[in-house]
Amino acid sequence: MRPRIAVIGSGPAGLAFARVLHRHGHPVTVFERDPARDARPAGGTLDLHEGLGQLALEKAGVLAEFQALSRPEGQAMRILDPDGTVLRDWQPRPGDRANPEIDRGQLRDLLLGPLDVQWGRGVTEVVPASRDGVLVHFTDGRQEAFDLVIGADGAWSRVRPAVSAATPQYTGVTLVETSLDDVDTRHPDLARLVGDGSVAVYGVNRALVAQRNSGGHVKVYAQFRVPLDRHTTPDRQMGRNRRVGPGPADVEAVRSSLLARFDGWADSVLELLRHGAAFVHRPLHVLPVSHTWAHVPGVTLLGDAAHLMPPLGAGANLAMLEGAELAESIAAAPGPGDLDGAVRAFEERMWERAGRWAHITAAGLERLVSPDPSQALALFDEVQPS
Repeated sequence: MRPRIAVIGSGPAGLAFARVLHRHGHPVTVFERDPARDARPAGGTLDLHEGLGQLALEKAGVLAEFQALSRPEGQAMRILDPDGTVLRDWQPRPGDRANPEIDRGQLRDLLLGPLDVQWGRGVTEVVPASRDGVLVHFTDGRQEAFDLVIGADGAWSRVRPAVSAATPQYTGVTLVETSLDDVDTRHPDLARLVGDGSVAVYGVNRALVAQRNSGGHVKVYAQFRVPLDRHTTPDRQMGRNRRVGPGPADVEAVRSSLLARFDGWADSVLELLRHGAAFVHRPLHVLPVSHTWAHVPGVTLLGDAAHLMPPLGAGANLAMLEGAELAESIAAAPGPGDLDGAVRAFEERMWERAGRWAHITAAGLERLVSPDPSQALALFDEVQPS
């Protein structure tokens, strides 16, 4: 008899796990709080690394489809001084597919494929070691039992409390996200500024980053060190941060506040904020760098639920590879009685690798949003291929 396996969350980690397990002929059900696959914007773009995210896609059997959708030109990176001077302008070589970009929505649709996803099924609690297995309580009042529950439900995971008391802590850095549509037609100067990939501008304890997505869409991220805004609280229902209560009453008030924060920067750079359509506050939270837990039979975590890190290009890649590797371990287990041993061994491997990346990304955030902007440029030179 095949074990009953549930995945909580339809992000990259959960879908990679489910897709690989499905490829091996094992049934798995994905539960997602969102009422439908297109209920909210899927987010920006991701660079999937060889040996990490791309390896996960290979294990899932969809690497060729990814290569057809991805944008190798999106690896381009330009760094400016706040006065607009170009400090670095790196372009990928022809055929370079080390870290091509793909929109999150495209990646999600690619991984969803034939999977069984139950939309509108939010989780309130997971109770391990019940008489019938691991009990999952849903927001609709129902409950179901499983042999294994995979918590892939992000930063404010509802599964995590079943194995760990850790909660995300504020890093001191907040992002304010905005976006531009049809940039090549409506804002050709900004299109040239961003180029095919990304442009980043680093100042004292602040930065502006703009990143091209497909279809002429550009995401813009203002980053700065600031105490946690009392009006911006973690939205544990939806797994992300949101602004609530009093605060800037409208888009123009937020825009004015950001322009004042970046006062003195080049007009060509500030145009990224002047033309933003809407603004979303995203305080950056992280879990402890070496987050582990005492193994709990029947429950484990993947991705941000297990090791929330600063968004520096590692998190989604690690999450996807973890999901693929765990699925392969389960598929290779000789029988249902070996399921727990496969999960336990996987956790040990995950903790070691994730701990290394958590150290790297924590140090990277300190350098990218720093009192000394030259630290960001030095970091780029260290990691960028020559």
